[in-house]
Amino acid sequence: MRIWDIDPGFLNDRSLLGEHRELHGIASILIHQKKGYSRHPETLRWVGRLPALAVRHSLLLAEMRLRGFKHRSPLPPLRAELVWPEGYIDSPARQYAILGRKYLDKAPGRIPLPKNATELWANHKYSVMARDYNAYRRYGKLLAARQLGFDQLALEMVAWLRLEPPAAAFGNALLHMWGYVAAASPLKPEVLSRQGMLLEIQRLAMARSGPEYLRHSTALAEGAHWCPKDGV
Repeated sequence: MRIWDIDPGFLNDRSLLGEHRELHGIASILIHQKKGYSRHPETLRWVGRLPALAVRHSLLLAEMRLRGFKHRSPLPPLRAELVWPEGYIDSPARQYAILGRKYLDKAPGRIPLPKNATELWANHKYSVMARDYNAYRRYGKLLAARQLGFDQLALEMVAWLRLEPPAAAFGNALLHMWGYVAAASPLKPEVLSRQGMLLEIQRLAMARSGPEYLRHSTALAEGAHWCPKDGV
């Protein structure tokens, strides 16, 4: 059993659907207090963390929808404090390495596995911008000066993507992403809700001729979980 901590965009289709299936299995064990696999390390990691598991489920769904998969297995409502597991079975950096070996002769995910810290940052930069613009600038400087290694950056990116983005910062990141597709869209950002803007960015980024840089961004899918469903 495996619930990954890195963004679902790095999983290939088989791993993405496999995690979704296993997440439902773990949720069922914890909700209904079943005995099977109840002592498995992955199950134990989510004891008392069901709301966080529901967020992970929502992030998987956002990635599945981006790739065109249908979903017919919702989780029951889980109302409790959102607390993430404190540790990892494998560190985020090791998770990338595990997938690298696993995908040697297989199709990659939507986002190719990063080979170094610079590529890892390029994948995550708009997700960080959506939470804290100053942090986005700080990471850029650290990476430019080669003062931050892959392992530590991978750890910090998982932590950032678990935070709910402030509305203003989220909107600012969307506008930066919009700049890559503005010329290809007949729509104007000032008349779109944040949800509408993200959907248009997704549509154009995933098109065959869409900008690869956006297609390889974690924000393209994970933003859908945090995005307001209506209003501006």
